[in-house]
Order: sequence, then structure tokens, then C-alpha cells
Amino acid sequence: MDGASQDFMKQLEGYGLSTIEIHYFLPDHPKLLQLFAFQQYDVAPRFPVLRGFLDYWSREIEGPLHSVRIAHNHLIGPQEWQAVDGIISIH
Repeated sequence: MDGASQDFMKQLEGYGLSTIEIHYFLPDHPKLLQLFAFQQYDVAPRFPVLRGFLDYWSREIEGPLHSVRIAHNHLIGPQEWQAVDGIISIH
């Protein structure tokens, strides 16, 4: 599949789009929460990409984690295929 985007290739490998919200405490103001939100391709339910990122966060970033929320959607899957009854002609 030459020319296919890397994102499309990941979807064919079982990756879906994850939206992640990370709430963390500010290092200089430990009573305040900050929100960091982003999207990435990952594999549910284990989320290896997110786990790697959270391991990095815990090791390298000063803001202690409060909570992580994940919304995940498989973009390519059998639920997208539907039988169609009829033919529509466009002239």
C-alpha cells in the first residue's frame, strides 16, 4: 500500500483514535489542577501508547497526576458495513 498515510495504516492494524484528558497538579501551586488534552492513535483496552506516555510523564514531568480520562473509537470496523437495499442513479 504505497502512498497510504501512517494514520490509515495504524487503523488497519487495529489502532483507534483516543482522546485523552490528563488532570495534574501544578508544581508551583500544588492545590491547583491543570488540564492537558490531546488525541493519538492507540489500541484499546490496553492503551500501550498512552501507558508509555504516562510512564514518561511520571519520570520526567514535575506535575503530579490527578486523573486520566480516555474516550476511544475504532475508526475502521465491522459496524461500518451495512447492507443497502436499492440502487440510486445520479445523472
